Amino acid sequence: MKRILELREKAKKELKTIVLPEGEDKRVVEAAGFVAAGKLANIILLGDKDKAAKLAKERGVSLDEVIMIDPILHDKKDEIINEYYEKRQYKGITREDAEKTLMENYVYYAAMMTKMELADGFVAGASHTTSDVARASIHCLKFDREIGTVSSSFIMELENCPYGEDGLFAYGDCAIIPNPTSRQLSGIAIATGDMFKKLFGVEPRISLLSYSTKGSANSESVETVLAALKKIKEKRPDLMVDGELQLDAAVVPEVAKRKSPKSNVAGKANVLIFPNLDAGNISYKLTQRLAKARVVGPIIQGLDKPCSDLSRGCMLDEVVDTTVVTAIRAQG
Repeated sequence: MKRILELREKAKKELKTIVLPEGEDKRVVEAAGFVAAGKLANIILLGDKDKAAKLAKERGVSLDEVIMIDPILHDKKDEIINEYYEKRQYKGITREDAEKTLMENYVYYAAMMTKMELADGFVAGASHTTSDVARASIHCLKFDREIGTVSSSFIMELENCPYGEDGLFAYGDCAIIPNPTSRQLSGIAIATGDMFKKLFGVEPRISLLSYSTKGSANSESVETVLAALKKIKEKRPDLMVDGELQLDAAVVPEVAKRKSPKSNVAGKANVLIFPNLDAGNISYKLTQRLAKARVVGPIIQGLDKPCSDLSRGCMLDEVVDTTVVTAIRAQG
């Protein structure tokens, strides 16, 4: 899985500071020590220092290079709470509500640290749901108006795979938007393509997936895909994008020649955009578990600062890889 591993060298070239708010999760503590010691990013770990130190000792890692912050004792605690209160008071919350939210859920604290540029990004989700992480991101950070929607993507890398970018793909959206409109689908495609290019320096070839290829079927879902394609081409004519395409037409050259011979994407897509969350989430988990792909994500897109979610079933490498990707997204 060399392409994802190569990202670690890219992260080293311009060190960024990433907050990990789940300092009482053993996988996160171990990853924090690994990333900091390897100079892949500067790490701020939130939580009780004694508990984190105990976990680090159990996992055989050092936290000497990690910045440990207990939000309860943090010298910027009041400033961060006040900033969150100012941002959310229009929703009717009090200053006490703001403090309760940040002190009871450190994902919000990490998101506010990122907003206030006390860090360059954050990664959470090892012990929180995707909705927890997405909600904190949306409440604390600003929307990217060009993209227009918050979504997610995954990096997938498969060994000995001739498809995509020699087995490297981006999948979107697999974690946030259940039934995207054509506007949302266009935003997902643009954000996922741009993210893929930022990470790997590869031109995205974006396929809008469907159960239909080029009019082989007709339904409301197909019409949504076609409307999204039109919006993308109007907004970003520089992108290589096509749809609607079935999965085999998108990635298998022989099938593409029969089903969509005039397409500049069919048969060689490296960015796969799913028509809904059912398709996206099932597909990424199938690819991960049955094809034994290396997976990074969910990478949260559509905000002005980089942040990422984790699966609650994540392993150490997934925490490290997602932290590295978040750091690279903050570069430049």
